[in-house]
Amino acid sequence: QVYVQESGGGLVPAGGSLRLSCAASGGTGGISFMGWFRQAPGKEREFVAAISWRGGIEDYSDSVKGRFTISRDRARNTMFLQMDNLKSEDTAVYFCAAKRGPPEYVYDYWGQGTQVTVSS
Repeated sequence: QVYVQESGGGLVPAGGSLRLSCAASGGTGGISFMGWFRQAPGKEREFVAAISWRGGIEDYSDSVKGRFTISRDRARNTMFLQMDNLKSEDTAVYFCAAKRGPPEYVYDYWGQGTQVTVSS
């Protein structure tokens, strides 16, 4: 079992920056990928970014590419999402997720989410 917990959400003006953190605990030795997802009011949850835990290979959705940066600190079992040039459409609950196994596997372990609100 892997446990993940997000932190760092808040209220920020458009054009501002925010850094989210996700701390993993439990069976972290088997983690292969960690990712960020978000869900805005009335919308489906969507993929934001992901990183391979060992190689650090990054992947981003087109909507955040060039503005968000995902990273991880393996020694601290922590993943980060640096969000710059935030827009009102980035307002959502952001979820951290982890999985074991190859890329095609679904994410099994999810956090409770942290609210990010961008004021225009």
